[in-house]
Amino acid sequence: MKKDKAVRKANAKAALAKRLKGLIAPALILAVIAVGVLVITFWREEEEPAEIVKVNAFEGSEEQYILENDKLLFVMDAKTTQFSVTVKDTGKVWYSNPQEANEDPLALGQEKSKLKSTLLLTYSTINGVDTLYNNYDYSMEKGIYEIEQNGDSIKVKYSLGDVEKEFVIPPVIPEERMNALTEAMDQSGKQLVRDYYKKYDINNLGKNDDKEVLLANYPILETQVIYVLRDGVKDSIKSKFEKVFGEAGYAYEEYLEHKELDLSEAVSDKPIFNVNIIYRLEGEDLLVEVPVGEMECKKDYPIYSLCVLPYFGAAQAPEEGFVLVPEGGGAIIDFNNGKTGQSNYYANVYGWDMGQNRSAVVHETRASFNVFGLADSEESFLCILEKGAPYASIQADISGKTNSYNYANAVYNILYREQYDIADRFTGSMYVYEENLPQESLVQRYRFISSDSYVDMAVAYREYLLKEYEGYMALKQDQSTPIGLEILGAADKAKQVLGIPVSKPLKLTTYKEAKELIEELRGEGMDNLWVKFSGWANGGVRQKLLSKVKLVSQLGSKKDFKALTQYAEENGIPLYLNGIVTYAYDSGLFDGFLVFRDAAKFVSRESAELYSYSTITYGQETGYDPYYLLRANLGEEMMSNLAESAAEYHAYVSLEDVGRDLSSDFTADKTVRRQEALENQRAQLKELRDSGMRIMINGGNDYATPYSDMVTNMDLIGSKYSIIDRAVPFYQIAIHGYVNYTGDSLNLAQNWEEELLASAEYGAGLSFTLMKETAFILQNTKYTKYFGADYAAWHDRMMEIYKRYDEELGGIFDQKITNHERLTESLSCTTYEDGTKVYVNYGYSDVTAKDGTKVGARDYKAVP
Repeated sequence: MKKDKAVRKANAKAALAKRLKGLIAPALILAVIAVGVLVITFWREEEEPAEIVKVNAFEGSEEQYILENDKLLFVMDAKTTQFSVTVKDTGKVWYSNPQEANEDPLALGQEKSKLKSTLLLTYSTINGVDTLYNNYDYSMEKGIYEIEQNGDSIKVKYSLGDVEKEFVIPPVIPEERMNALTEAMDQSGKQLVRDYYKKYDINNLGKNDDKEVLLANYPILETQVIYVLRDGVKDSIKSKFEKVFGEAGYAYEEYLEHKELDLSEAVSDKPIFNVNIIYRLEGEDLLVEVPVGEMECKKDYPIYSLCVLPYFGAAQAPEEGFVLVPEGGGAIIDFNNGKTGQSNYYANVYGWDMGQNRSAVVHETRASFNVFGLADSEESFLCILEKGAPYASIQADISGKTNSYNYANAVYNILYREQYDIADRFTGSMYVYEENLPQESLVQRYRFISSDSYVDMAVAYREYLLKEYEGYMALKQDQSTPIGLEILGAADKAKQVLGIPVSKPLKLTTYKEAKELIEELRGEGMDNLWVKFSGWANGGVRQKLLSKVKLVSQLGSKKDFKALTQYAEENGIPLYLNGIVTYAYDSGLFDGFLVFRDAAKFVSRESAELYSYSTITYGQETGYDPYYLLRANLGEEMMSNLAESAAEYHAYVSLEDVGRDLSSDFTADKTVRRQEALENQRAQLKELRDSGMRIMINGGNDYATPYSDMVTNMDLIGSKYSIIDRAVPFYQIAIHGYVNYTGDSLNLAQNWEEELLASAEYGAGLSFTLMKETAFILQNTKYTKYFGADYAAWHDRMMEIYKRYDEELGGIFDQKITNHERLTESLSCTTYEDGTKVYVNYGYSDVTAKDGTKVGARDYKAVP
């Protein structure tokens, strides 16, 4: 028995030993993992030090800062940085902020703070949560700003945040460095150091010094003697220290190093932002600049948007006047119009940036020119957005909503972002942002006009454009109505090939028929034709990439095409070959396009795949083929290819997209932001114009129009937002006589009579889109929008419209518009240099103007 017991005991020990040996390996693995986690944790902590943004502070003693020239007087209140601008010729004073904001009975506390701000900043987070800071609460009131005057400019450096002033003085500093600094100080500086810094030596601590606490707060004390700034030092003393240390050679970089030696207070993780605004006077203009490249923020709180001078010139109820907004050719929002239940006005300058993804579109907003303005009962001003305009959206509102003021301003979305998916179980939102802010500036030019007339405001804008584009805008010599004639060459239609649907070019107008059509119209009296040939190459209207320009064989031979271009050249008819240069369908390698290589990128680095949007669901129409935004440099190459091909055929260039669409490209290491895209478009248009190439564009963005001979499909009236009181031809007053333009094609317009009346009021030429085939051929295609382009069906009506229009208005196209009036709600009058008046009656009853001119219902009449 004893033996069996001993055996069992031995066996148990052996089993236990075996189990312990089996546990050694897992235990060792767990230990290694634990050590690895600790190492990674500490490594990360060392790798990502807390970000520090230097905080500004106002320490000046001046009550005012002043800029002055022979036209304007600019006075800034140093206590708030709010300012006034006095127009010397008239004595009119414009204020950066409402002077009675504190007494506004409608505005709540936050709204009053916004009224008193010169800057509104919105920052975001990785979750897409946006927060707005106004610089009254978060900078002016805290005194965390600096003012610098340098000759002809004033620069205000704002820090915005829920923080106190930060002074560039060492909170903790090694004895050796302190001694070197004090050697460079005078006696008063040395005395300040003795009074407000305490010396610590680990080997010679005082009776009341807690060694453990000191080492925890200042680990460097273990090896070095240090000086520590005493608690409770007033800001006035710190300000003196900043000057003393600065003069002794103390640098901001040292301050950052020494700040890390002080562990007694953790670095604040609150958002803090630095934004500078520069003011200059230039003749009769005030220039306001925000250098985006100088802005500072923490990476966890990226600056998303800025609104500069949000309430400049804001007018309080019941003051009379209006806000001018860039809707269509221009629109007026009367002060205090009572439409408090309507949304405010909002429009993207130059439309949507196709370099930004979106899943739905309810309504496209677009401003083709970079201006808004405000007029009171005496005078007015224009705000012209110069640099940075492509990032801007213009908004305007009336009194009676959140405050008692009528105003307009620009909001700049300076940092793009994209939402991305994390996992199916994650229900929140996550965003990726651009890595850096653009290294550019935002510039707003305020021009002051001694009149409350939108006509005089438009004349001021004309003067600005003539100077800005000197040599490219000259008065036209047209003696008859310019006709924008678009001829459709080929579309496409799916056909069965061996039982497989294949898209093939669909003939709408052959090259011979195009020539015959032009000959016929010219023979019938249309002697001022501007012909745009669309769908003439690379597959037709649904054009393939222009890496190589190929004629459409279904439309005829190269000989036929040359006969067309030769006829146009010999008869002085400008023929513009239309092309799409910034977009492409996925046509495959053999047509020169590959998505992964040639498509631009969103911020998320996904290919910029684009869709049309449903007017019913507002979502993407994924049942149709997507198209792609081209890489920026590839788009420029396609534009050059189109121009070279046009020159080869002795024709000119029509651009379907350039001059209307403006998009970013976030391709890695080749990012082109929207401002750079504008500058590239403008430079390429200028180069073409300088080479002798004539240009036709669509829509007519302000930076492209001066280089163009003809602008088609210009949005004359714009969207009829409820808050708007009336449309006016502001932009057309500025450019009429210098650039020919038309509205939409009459035969494709939803209401051709309305488009014709608008053309007469706005001094536009006429536009038609034609094809020789009948509308029947477009059945079961994606081109039902061209049903009205049937030449035979529209010919007689077109000639009737043209002959009457040219007979009455044919002599106005080489003249400037000198006046425009809205005589009644439905009757307008446009006046030209030679005294010609064009009355337009939008009403459904005949009317008689005050001068006795009778105008029929839904009609126009020109009076020499």
